[in-house]
Amino acid sequence: MPTLNSLRDLLARVPDRLLWLSADAVDRKPTPSAWSPKEELGHLLDSAANNHQRIVRAQLEDKPAMPGYEQNRWVSLHAYQRRDWGELIRSWRALNEQLLAAAEAVPEAAWSRTLAVAGSEPLTLEFVFDDYVAHMMHHLRHIGIEVDDIRLHATSAAPTA
Repeated sequence: MPTLNSLRDLLARVPDRLLWLSADAVDRKPTPSAWSPKEELGHLLDSAANNHQRIVRAQLEDKPAMPGYEQNRWVSLHAYQRRDWGELIRSWRALNEQLLAAAEAVPEAAWSRTLAVAGSEPLTLEFVFDDYVAHMMHHLRHIGIEVDDIRLHATSAAPTA
């Protein structure tokens, strides 16, 4: 599956790019109600955890119905703003390596298996994975990380959580 290569490339290239951001830059909130880069990367940790469950359960269960999650409350609960930037980067990489291992285990025929997320219509596992990687790239760009050199083969039109 082509999007697996996109995730592999992101894991190989992005951590060093994240490390180049200054402490001031990662702590700064564009507005009082907006996420700082720390919180946005933290959101990507939450997204990785939730999407890992989706990938695993879609392989093990018949048409699982997965919950959504309250993104702002998750970010607040994890207190990403107070966390160490290096720790967040290491966690982002580790969670995504775990998610990648689960995705690499998906047999070709299983990418068409379906699941529902937060009451959605059935979504294929391929769509969920492609959308996850597109969502990650969207947030990395927003943080200020160059990802345009990493080719995305996703089929999704709009990134989601």
